[in-house]
Amino acid sequence: MHVFRGGRVVDVDGVREADVAIEDGRIVAVGDVEAGGESDTETDVSGQFVAPGLVDAHVHLMMDGRPDIATIRGDSESTAAYRAAANLQAALDAGVTTVRDLGARDTLALDAARAVESGVLEGPRVLASGQNVVMTGGHGHWFGREADGPTEVRKAAREQLKRGADVVKCMATGGVLTEGAKTGLPELSLDELEALVDAAASKDVPTAAHAHGKEGIENATRAGITSVEHGTFMDRETAELMAEKGTYWVPTTAAIVGILENGVEAGIPEEAVTKSEEAAEAHEQAFEYALDAGVSIAMGTDAGTPFNFFADIPQELELLVDRGLTPEHALEAATVNAADLLGLDDVGKVEEGYRADLVVLAENPTANVNAWRHPTTVVADGDVVR
Repeated sequence: MHVFRGGRVVDVDGVREADVAIEDGRIVAVGDVEAGGESDTETDVSGQFVAPGLVDAHVHLMMDGRPDIATIRGDSESTAAYRAAANLQAALDAGVTTVRDLGARDTLALDAARAVESGVLEGPRVLASGQNVVMTGGHGHWFGREADGPTEVRKAAREQLKRGADVVKCMATGGVLTEGAKTGLPELSLDELEALVDAAASKDVPTAAHAHGKEGIENATRAGITSVEHGTFMDRETAELMAEKGTYWVPTTAAIVGILENGVEAGIPEEAVTKSEEAAEAHEQAFEYALDAGVSIAMGTDAGTPFNFFADIPQELELLVDRGLTPEHALEAATVNAADLLGLDDVGKVEEGYRADLVVLAENPTANVNAWRHPTTVVADGDVVR
């Protein structure tokens, strides 16, 4: 048993003074923990805060934040795997203990998940979708599984499930980083989305839809998609529909910020910059609609997109606060909400019986959201990794 002694716990249930004991990958006690046997160890965290490890519900392990993601298209499988391993290490060092990969070439992310689980790689727990389901020539087609019509979409979804996908991801609209794609226009139709949801339901697996435009978001919501990713042009009516249906929103704010703050001068394709500029105001407005309607928000960053590095994942909490969430709400989005979206009922809290995914912070993140950027200790599945 290892005890973090003398600190304060901070999670969705608030802040309280408590020791935290972990053993065999689980939290076994929170409160006044008595000294144990000779083999037990302790870490003095007096004056510090013990919080849950962060959960990022939207990453791309095959990407590394370079200005033009298209330049990875010719990479070998080995090169892509080395990049994924580096991204996993960077995320873990930043205090991220669970990630959900929402689209990678071939079986890259699915293999990464197994590598972490078996101890071959050190990194956050990985849940993965395999390949995105996209219309022929649609957004991200070069690393997705192209499919047209409900029958093909159902088959494509089942292929990912056969590979062991934890979530089935599709592209409901065009996107920013695919040349020629129209960001807000629907790509998969309502009946295609319904076929995808139906296929995933046979394995009780959640679904996710990349969706920027109003019609695409509403199609995904009506089809029963579990989470809408990006949701850029959400309006008040759309937000109310999402709240009514219980659809999660994963805003991925860091993705658009990374493009806007660096621009063409940094090597980002001009078309991607233009699309981001056109979407920026609408995306900020979407937060007002979502918060007013009570849409459930889970943190996701789209890490790997231009200047959106895995080491910087904690900045997403700051961006969420900048757009109207309280620090407490941002913590909820990045822990229990994201865990719930991923189907994990024992991740995201500092509570007995939960997995021992923890970060130790010098400051209270509900008083200073920037505290998430500087973990002094990271614990993943019971192992102190930093």
